Amino acid sequence: MQDLPEVLTTFAAYKGSIQNCSPLTVKEYLNDLILFFRYIILTRDGVKPGKDTDMKQVGLEKLDLDLAASVRTEEIYAYMLYLAEVRGNKVRIRARRLSAIKAFYKYHTVKTRGIPENPAKDIDSPTVKPGLPKYLSLEESIRLLESVPRDDRNYERDYCILAMFLNCGMRLAELTGIDLADISSDLTKLTVTGKGSKMRVVYLNTAVRDALRDYLAVRQRNALSGGKPIIDKNALFLSSHNVRISRVSVQKMVYKYLQLAGLDGRGISVHKLRHTAATLMYNEGNVDVRTLMNILGHEQLTTTQIYTHVSDKQLEEAAAANPLAEITKK
Repeated sequence: MQDLPEVLTTFAAYKGSIQNCSPLTVKEYLNDLILFFRYIILTRDGVKPGKDTDMKQVGLEKLDLDLAASVRTEEIYAYMLYLAEVRGNKVRIRARRLSAIKAFYKYHTVKTRGIPENPAKDIDSPTVKPGLPKYLSLEESIRLLESVPRDDRNYERDYCILAMFLNCGMRLAELTGIDLADISSDLTKLTVTGKGSKMRVVYLNTAVRDALRDYLAVRQRNALSGGKPIIDKNALFLSSHNVRISRVSVQKMVYKYLQLAGLDGRGISVHKLRHTAATLMYNEGNVDVRTLMNILGHEQLTTTQIYTHVSDKQLEEAAAANPLAEITKK
């Protein structure tokens, strides 16, 4: 990322070092704030940004504490309208972008006190209607696992990654960050580092243990057959270059197998595999919501409750269970 004005770097340092946000979260905050202040700089120069405006070409040289302090509440409202009508940002994205602005001004008015008034303080966030999470059914999950070709060089690795997502409900960053030392010697549990650098123990069922055992048996062999030394000896999952597999590589791999399984085009992503694991545990495995909260590493029960939606199968069974269900016209 480009060299940023101090007013942004101090905020980023606070979010990362004091509030313990992940580097990815800090980057998202910065991206949202950069877009906002580019909009402010551009409109103050008398330019009304349109759909064809390349906002990346707007420099941030003018951005300092004085400019940030001069932003008015009505400018933020105008920016939110720009996001909706020009950029076509949906409610959830607009709410996230406003959240970044609110966090920025709260930091500079409450913590540094470099800005006397918070122009975003009384702005209500767009209402995000909670929707049912997208997920794969049990049959579709099995089809996804079976889509990995057995003759593929990375069969054991890719199958193990899919098995972990579908059985353990891990986040992408948690999976790619696993080290060999994080796994117990009997392969029954591993330690993952979740949001905010919080660590939790994930227990591995038989399917994951078998997949992990098979992958570990070929990990060294596959690495050596590539003719390159293992760069990151600690990493569990390695790329074809013998370095820790990246998040982008895992995403591409998942999309490839979704397509092979005929499950693409439905908005299923890597994170939706986490939804799948949670939904299957709750609906099919009868795991109670508080246990599910601990498995997923949630801090709030309300976060976990999005997975307690009722399946179509349960609705059908409930309708059939009505004592009047068999009473028909004579």
